[in-house]
Amino acid sequence: MTSIERSMQGRFAAGPPQGKSAPSGLSPAVPALPAQGWTGRSDADSGSSPYSEPRVAGSVGALIFDMDGTMVDSMPWHAKCWVEFTRLHDLDIPLDEVMQRTTGRTGPECMRLLFEREFDDVACDALVQQKEQLYRELFAPVFAEVAGFKRFEGLARARGLKVGIGTAGDKHNMAFVLRHLQLAQAPHAKVGGDEGFPGKPEPAIFLEAARRLQVEPESCIVFEDAPFGIEAARRAGMRAVAVCSTHSPAQLAGPHVLAAVRDYTELMNSSFLENLHVA
Repeated sequence: MTSIERSMQGRFAAGPPQGKSAPSGLSPAVPALPAQGWTGRSDADSGSSPYSEPRVAGSVGALIFDMDGTMVDSMPWHAKCWVEFTRLHDLDIPLDEVMQRTTGRTGPECMRLLFEREFDDVACDALVQQKEQLYRELFAPVFAEVAGFKRFEGLARARGLKVGIGTAGDKHNMAFVLRHLQLAQAPHAKVGGDEGFPGKPEPAIFLEAARRLQVEPESCIVFEDAPFGIEAARRAGMRAVAVCSTHSPAQLAGPHVLAAVRDYTELMNSSFLENLHVA
């Protein structure tokens, strides 16, 4: 077994966000997160399922998707990339800690957190591009969507919903994903982590996506695979769907979470879209 394979045996969980109050009308706290991420096996083994029946109230005008782990099944390849990146830079940080620090963060935020020092913009960007180029090289040969995403996105559009992307990933990663996905139409709006907005759990990326979509935050549903993203949706005053590709439903729980699903096939089978009241 290689060092990468050993590192990948566990899945990853981001730590709880700190120091922000909740939007009006929403709970001020998210549940504490277990140290170990979900493996995807315990539910079948126990004979019970933690996945929730969808619940939707109020009108909906737009769906905002995180990208990595939500639209595409890329998080294992980001993890492999971080293993190689930290080795190249002699950073002695366990992979689970790297994932806790970086998932949902922008590229510059990741570098400053991992190296624990400031960089000028040029030096920081060079590190980000090195890491992301490595990720794209690793993921491209095995590129895969989260099951059912393209079909779900097309059905959402057919029902009159706007579609946006709100990701901490940069424009290069977004172009890479969209090129490989080959969606029938471009998203109505895109917001990336290289546009100067703070990363998740801050709500700025999702709020900017809503502004560009011209839809009020309370009429948006965010799709997210990570605790920081679920928390960012809460802070933005948006409802959310937990896509449990790398975390358990318990790790992605919250009063604003309408459903917790393994993938979009499961969500479509629940008639989620048919139960939405489109604004």
